[in-house]
Amino acid sequence: MLHRHLNHEDYTLAAIDDLIARGGRADWEQLRAGLRENPVLFEKVRQVCRPRLIDPYAQRYHFKQSVCFA
Repeated sequence: MLHRHLNHEDYTLAAIDDLIARGGRADWEQLRAGLRENPVLFEKVRQVCRPRLIDPYAQRYHFKQSVCFA
């Protein structure tokens, strides 16, 4: 899936947000691989997910936060 903010190799905060919100399994797997290669990316994912954790309906963000940081 092409993500509107991911037009380069870097994962910006906007790109991560778009990927979590609109991406499919393959996109999430690609992000997970990126997390394994670049530990700094963990903090970016945490930064994107943290504000949405108060919303019980933002389940993709809850799931991503638990998978990445459990």
